Amino acid sequence: MEIIVASTIGVLTAGGVYLLLRLRTFPVILGLALLSYAVNVFLFASGGLAIDQSPILARYGEASYTDPLPQALVLTAIVISFGMTAVLVMVGLGAYLEADSDRIDIDPEDEDENAGKDAQA
Repeated sequence: MEIIVASTIGVLTAGGVYLLLRLRTFPVILGLALLSYAVNVFLFASGGLAIDQSPILARYGEASYTDPLPQALVLTAIVISFGMTAVLVMVGLGAYLEADSDRIDIDPEDEDENAGKDAQA
């Protein structure tokens, strides 16, 4: 069970990092979403992987239970990541509508040419 969860976290993280390194807005947003899912699964697994056990109260005579704190942290992280994704979609949409492209241009030569044009004006 632990190997499946660990490899799922690894695949989500690898996919998120790969998409973050793309030069388009939409894959970057998807990469951030995948990374937030990986963090949520990691936080959830940090509470212990227990099957068929109650979250707080155990049956009479049993001392083991699942820790509820990681569950609360994951619930909070889901809400925060949903809000962050919504803001990033709106920022990406605004940039797309203004520039007519969703390509992220990071080229130092273009910055130098633009700085020279601004100084001349």
